[in-house]
Amino acid sequence: MFGIPIHVHASWLLVFFFVTWSLATGYLPDVLPGLSEPRYWAMGSVAAILLFASVLLHELGHSLVALRYRIPISQITLFIFGGVAQMRKEPPHPRAEFLIAIAGPIVSFLLAGVCIGLVSLLETFPTGTSMHGLVALGTLLGMVNTQLGLFNLLPGFPLDGGRALRAGLWAWSKDYYRATSQAAFVGLLFGISFGLFGAFLLVGALSGTVSGALASSGGWIVLLGAFLFAAARGSRKQAAIRASLASVPVRELMVSHVVAVSPDSTVEEAVNQYFLPYGYGGFPVVQDGRLVGVVGVRDVQQVSNSLWALRRVADIMQPSSDDMVVSPDLSAIQALEQMLATGAERLVVVQDGQLLGLVTRAAIGHFIEQRHPSGMESS
Repeated sequence: MFGIPIHVHASWLLVFFFVTWSLATGYLPDVLPGLSEPRYWAMGSVAAILLFASVLLHELGHSLVALRYRIPISQITLFIFGGVAQMRKEPPHPRAEFLIAIAGPIVSFLLAGVCIGLVSLLETFPTGTSMHGLVALGTLLGMVNTQLGLFNLLPGFPLDGGRALRAGLWAWSKDYYRATSQAAFVGLLFGISFGLFGAFLLVGALSGTVSGALASSGGWIVLLGAFLFAAARGSRKQAAIRASLASVPVRELMVSHVVAVSPDSTVEEAVNQYFLPYGYGGFPVVQDGRLVGVVGVRDVQQVSNSLWALRRVADIMQPSSDDMVVSPDLSAIQALEQMLATGAERLVVVQDGQLLGLVTRAAIGHFIEQRHPSGMESS
């Protein structure tokens, strides 16, 4: 939708069945008594799909505002706890962060308002089973979207309210990574609180001090608390890693002694004299001291072996562009974001048109491993 891939995680199937089951065996029989069991299940599945459509629209709210700030969205994923829009780079300023964060809850509240308004309109029509069914569905969607908006406004990162909190802390401190760490710490506290509350419900249900019906709710709340805790903890680690990368210029991580290929070399010469002896995945192509392109293993693989002696490197290389070069004074985090956005494994470091070196994902990864040995997986 809007050019954004929509992915469905396998865990979504589990929660889809659970929601359908709970609606078909609980909510719908209570509000619409006297219908057949297959009909309850059919209505429950339709309602579950509409509930997840609400989650998808919530995430699209974030995504469309992000796109206005030229932030690419790699995909939206629906999973067991709802959905997440994966942005390829960070917002440019606190105002953008706040507007992106608040867009999702606004969409949820608008959907809730529309549903409640339709319910009010339907209640003016003559009564009938079909009208009762639509009223029940509209009431459910209005209630869930209201809860979705309110829950996401909790000020614990990575919830939307936590991102809004980060925007405020960022505007106040002028330090994006510090603001992220602080907002994630609040997220940790919310995760712990949810976990303890869910555990309290579970223990109470087992001891008989609270209703047994709350046991399943307690289990889900514990899982939600664990998810929030893990996500907030990972965000704090990422903030620390990104802060380290933001403080290091590319020139400190680049390889200065660069082996370059001539555009006039044949592919066979490039393979025998460069790819095989050095074992690198790619080489800059330089003519008269200036970068003219980059040639990689994939470029070579697209040419039949029988044609290697007949084709020149200039014929198969990727011509030089702004996407494949980086200034030595840019930070390592900017270089990494550029690699992630373009799918490149390396960037050529150029200044005033002259080749200075190469910076690779592997070099940045090695730096992270040295500074944050336990943070490689979360990064």
